[in-house]
Amino acid sequence: MAWEVAEDYVPKSLYAQILALLVGFPVLTILINVAQQLLLPHDPKLPPEVFHLVPFFGSAASFGNDPLAFFDSCRRKYGDCFTFVLLGRKMTVCVGPKGSNLVLGGKLSEVSAEEAYTHLTTPVFGQGVVFDCPNHRFMEQKRFIKFGLSQENLQAYVGMISEEVANFLNYDAQFTAFREKDATSWSPFHVLRTTSEMTILTASRTLQGKEVRSHIDSQTFSRRYADLDGGFKPINVMFPDLPLPSYRRRDRAQKAMSDFYVGILRNRQAEKGEQEHDMIASLMGQAYKDGTPLSERDIAHMLIALLMAGQHTSSATSSWILLRVAENPEVGERLYNEQVEHFRNADGSWRPLTYDELKKLPVLDSVIRETLRLHPPIHSIFRKVMSDIAVPPTLFAPSEDKTYIIPKGHFVMASPAASQIDPLIWTDPLKWNPARWADAAGAAAKYYSTYYDAGEKVDFGFGVVSKGTESPYQPFGAGRHRCIGEQFAYLQIGTILATLVRNIEMKLTHPFPEPNYHTMVTLPKEPCNIMYRRRSEA
Repeated sequence: MAWEVAEDYVPKSLYAQILALLVGFPVLTILINVAQQLLLPHDPKLPPEVFHLVPFFGSAASFGNDPLAFFDSCRRKYGDCFTFVLLGRKMTVCVGPKGSNLVLGGKLSEVSAEEAYTHLTTPVFGQGVVFDCPNHRFMEQKRFIKFGLSQENLQAYVGMISEEVANFLNYDAQFTAFREKDATSWSPFHVLRTTSEMTILTASRTLQGKEVRSHIDSQTFSRRYADLDGGFKPINVMFPDLPLPSYRRRDRAQKAMSDFYVGILRNRQAEKGEQEHDMIASLMGQAYKDGTPLSERDIAHMLIALLMAGQHTSSATSSWILLRVAENPEVGERLYNEQVEHFRNADGSWRPLTYDELKKLPVLDSVIRETLRLHPPIHSIFRKVMSDIAVPPTLFAPSEDKTYIIPKGHFVMASPAASQIDPLIWTDPLKWNPARWADAAGAAAKYYSTYYDAGEKVDFGFGVVSKGTESPYQPFGAGRHRCIGEQFAYLQIGTILATLVRNIEMKLTHPFPEPNYHTMVTLPKEPCNIMYRRRSEA
């Protein structure tokens, strides 16, 4: 059998060659990549490109770990317009308000949000809605949603949200101390868990309808939501079709959730009960301009989109607000005193919150706006370039006589988060200072009223809105893709905050959390516990 041993024998030199190849090939590709960047002339018509060692991977680590620090570093070195490689994609960043205008206010023939995001949203939301349809059809869908967010509905929502928050305090395990008699000691609650549950409870009670609210606490719904949420991660943007168990769970959950909403629609059509104030009632019977009715699946998938997108952004913003208020207890007292002034009865009881009065509370409004300035839910917004875009010198480099061309196939990226802490625009930009919004002559109020709230008016197909694409304050985006749920978000977050400060005091006993940029929506890192105690008047 000696010949069998000889046949299986592999010389040690061969192992050494294989090992050398495995080590040498990556090193060689890095060396070639570096040599190309250093030795080959850069096309002067293209924006400067950020130097990177590893091909394909590019600047993914620097961008992913701290995008705002990455943008600031690149801006100092390359200017307001530069390109970096992100997992094989060429991303051209346009920093500042003019950059945001170029990206968010770009023509449909030049930039496409659908091509940029559909790989993420369609498997989660479903086919035929949002970015899985032509832009004009998406604008009509936004018009249907806006119709559902009528003033009558918003007025009805305030009481529902306040009641859900009060019930949460009275029943959630984290707030056991709140329910004890003569409670004066401080106890902790986890802010991310708390705001996540509060926002989904309040959104389901208002926008989603009584049927959805009745299922929120069930294990089946919770599991489906968690599986669907598992497909809403940064990895899904870059790699939409990996053969992973989480992707298969996402797809099963999407079908189950879609069937769940279709079942609700069919039951309502059969029962024809009293008129509801939720989005289901608003969407039923709607039709596109060409006469095509909204299908059951369209409605189901729009409701999934509302649930998923709104829950993430509102819970993140609510978390940052509560953390900032806990860090600054004197602001919490100003919020409380504002509630006393407007809603406390002579006998010590509270008058219910109302939609119209919530909009007239300056401290509450300033706290929300300032937190959104420092902690917008989304740090970067990108589009796919559909045709070459000329970037004139007057836009980014007025001192240089040249025009950049952003080629078709690149992606363009704007960063509202970077503009909102730009020291060239904001005084003491990294300081959380709600008072800046109370100064009618100050920069914050000026930018908000001039560019974002009362600027150029445009109708993209869902009603007249302020375009806001050149504003340095864009917490809800701008242009045709400005968030349609902005008004509801302010109402939801404001009602949650007002109800909480009526009932509890808050403080922070650990350093303020750093932002976690590895999640789809920017969340606070651990630890993020807040200490609370019940107010004696509660």
